[in-house]
Amino acid sequence: MKIGVLNTLTNDGDCFDKVRDFGLDVCQLVSWDHNQATESIADNVLRYSRAAGVQISAVWAGLPPPQIWDFKEGPGTLGIVPTAYRAERVNILRRFADFASRIGAPAVITHCGFIPENMSDPEYPAVVDTIREVAAYCSQLGIEFWLETGQETPVVLLRTIERVGMANVGINLDPANLIMYGKGNPVDALDLIGPYVRDVHVKDGLYPTNGDHLGFEVQVGQGKVNFPVFLARLKEIGFRGELIIEREIGGEEQTRDIRATIGLLENWLKAPGNNGFIHEQKEENK
Repeated sequence: MKIGVLNTLTNDGDCFDKVRDFGLDVCQLVSWDHNQATESIADNVLRYSRAAGVQISAVWAGLPPPQIWDFKEGPGTLGIVPTAYRAERVNILRRFADFASRIGAPAVITHCGFIPENMSDPEYPAVVDTIREVAAYCSQLGIEFWLETGQETPVVLLRTIERVGMANVGINLDPANLIMYGKGNPVDALDLIGPYVRDVHVKDGLYPTNGDHLGFEVQVGQGKVNFPVFLARLKEIGFRGELIIEREIGGEEQTRDIRATIGLLENWLKAPGNNGFIHEQKEENK
């Protein structure tokens, strides 16, 4: 397991120095603007990432508004579940898949939205078909489609992946999201969806305090994710992906918290049961 960080696509692709400033050499590349998914920017990303010596573990594809991150309006606005936005967003994911393929990233990641819990919901088969459509397009390009945890319980993710039935569908496990959406315990979730986990967001959070709004994201180590146990369980199930730090604030506080999280991860990964899975910081980056 290597430690990495979410890295927003800026400056037409010249955006990797800050990854190295953290002493890291891996990132998930994030874009919330599908107009960035062009061949010219992809070529820039390749050039700048190689010059910085930074590996891109996946492309995180943000979808256009409206996207309202709560329990009231979220089901009708998030991801590719809402019928009103589905066709447009599938086309956008295709563009991001082309982009990911061109830069040599192994996968595209997004939130699919509030996938119906009820298998007999008349909308459920169409959601499964839509995920299969995106996955099939990715498969033609030789990449994978990873669903980020959040709006679904682990068992909903499991049954949906089983019904999609494609080998290139995986999970980007955000343990904080499972808690912030009140959808499950991250450690226990690995018993259900562990075989499909391809990448992990290192993020912490608190459970919701009411039925309308998500719980709060907090600095790693201050929330309800039991990271030492979670990391040990990842090792037990044979996880070999990246640990991608995410902190949903900005400015100096974000930078400080990311550096603190790197230190926490290094200590946790050194603990008994986690030997051999620590990020090896190169001498020249110290």
